Amino acid sequence: MLDKTGIAKRIAKEVKDGYYVNLGIGIPTLVANYVRNDIEVEFQSENGVLGMGPFPFEGEEDADIINAGKQTITTLPGASFFDSAMSFSMIRGQHVDLTILGAMEVAENGDIANWKIPGRMVKGMGGAMDLVASAENIIVAMMHTNKKGESKLLKKCSLPLTGVGCVKKVVTNLAVLEVTENGFKLLERAPGVTVEDIKNATEGTLIIVGDIPEMSL
Repeated sequence: MLDKTGIAKRIAKEVKDGYYVNLGIGIPTLVANYVRNDIEVEFQSENGVLGMGPFPFEGEEDADIINAGKQTITTLPGASFFDSAMSFSMIRGQHVDLTILGAMEVAENGDIANWKIPGRMVKGMGGAMDLVASAENIIVAMMHTNKKGESKLLKKCSLPLTGVGCVKKVVTNLAVLEVTENGFKLLERAPGVTVEDIKNATEGTLIIVGDIPEMSL
């Protein structure tokens, strides 16, 4: 089974040379720490940063350099800063190759709910709506079940939707799954996790073809 760092490490393997990548709040922000050193990647944040690097070491933070989640970040040589209008023009113009988001629920048809739990105060949907409406390649980083042990990979989302039919792949603490027209196709299982474990933790339709390999990090 993976922890949050393990999920980030596995998703980092999906990042290709030359990609422009947007990292959502939570687990996705960790991905920048684990991208291979032999490729060049531009990480974008919707508050107007292009060229984010790993998180700073303790004591080296600059409070003026933050990501969309208000976390202090580092920037790489050649990084640029710009206003939100330009940032969202980049997103809406489909100039981001990969978007990595957290989620509270994902449905088997690729719907995502990641911004609101009814009855709880929230500031708003933020940039997530623009990201899921514009991106063609969306990977979700999430835990497979909630704190009650209930599946978060569902037949249909119960929470207010952020986007419809947009998620391409999900990486959880248990598995890597591809969203297909027929449901969640199991691609890999986390170390120490059985196919039966994943079946029991998945409410949505789970497609299993052949032997499922254990993922490598």
